[in-house]
Amino acid sequence: MVARKNLLILLLMPALMLACKSKKKVSLSGDDPVEINDFIEFFQPLQMPAVWSDSILLKKDADSLLISYKVFTQFVPDSVLAKTLGKNAKPKLYPFGKVAVKGGETYLFVKAVHNGKKTGFLLAFSKSNAFIAGMPVLQPDQSAATAQSVFIDKRLTINKSVMRRNPDGTFSDGKDVFVLNEAANSFMLIMTEALEDKVTELINPIDTLGRKHKLSADYANGKMNLVSIRDSRKPDRLTFFIHFENGDCNGELKGEAFLRGPNRAEYTENGDPCKLSFIFTGNSVTLNEEEGCGSHRGLRCSFNGSFARKKYVKPGSNKRSPNKK
Repeated sequence: MVARKNLLILLLMPALMLACKSKKKVSLSGDDPVEINDFIEFFQPLQMPAVWSDSILLKKDADSLLISYKVFTQFVPDSVLAKTLGKNAKPKLYPFGKVAVKGGETYLFVKAVHNGKKTGFLLAFSKSNAFIAGMPVLQPDQSAATAQSVFIDKRLTINKSVMRRNPDGTFSDGKDVFVLNEAANSFMLIMTEALEDKVTELINPIDTLGRKHKLSADYANGKMNLVSIRDSRKPDRLTFFIHFENGDCNGELKGEAFLRGPNRAEYTENGDPCKLSFIFTGNSVTLNEEEGCGSHRGLRCSFNGSFARKKYVKPGSNKRSPNKK
């Protein structure tokens, strides 16, 4: 009897070993090719509604969860990352869960870390595991007053929300709602609710800096759209501050631009994929966003645009003399 039992165990061992081997989780951190099924299975399943907040991007990630750029781009076009992070970016990538629709598509949430900046991407794959579309859904800004979140509900709509605490203690919120358009290989915006803006006066943080350079001035396009240029600490640079509000989309950037000619300057900085050019013509400046400025603005707008030079009025020069009646 014992001999028969031992023989049965010996016969079953290869099958048991094969089953254990098939359940072993594949590592995606190397450069070796993997199967698409292994890639998708690497993400932990979530129930709908699935919710992610910008605070999750601050979480420290285990090295065992790292997805190498080479493996990632086997299944996802590198342009999905390049549009936001810059064309040469090769970020660290981590899986943050998936939502699988029975008999339908699968959504993957991925965290990308590049030069200290963290972005959450949503990816969609067809029921045959073919890539359909991807977009950034969480891009934390530098304001402690705002909080972002994204969730997929049971109707398969993707809700991207932002909430802001106003200086008076009240809260404003806004959201964009997307659905997957598989035929067009894209996420389609179906509804937007603009973030209510209670700011009525724009504060220029570099207003007190010198303006001796011929290009130093304020350039505006409406009350809340400003390109402010001031002298810099070195003669080959200009200090700048940009703020724009375009409907439900806004952006802001402050830094130094290098002079590339008498009427041209360029912003580029180590650790920031953003590349922005300033073209000065007559009494205006035109901004051209050349690549990777998504971390400084909303998803559906850009820094591109023209701004007219404002006439400079020295402080106190418009005050009426006390002797005049």
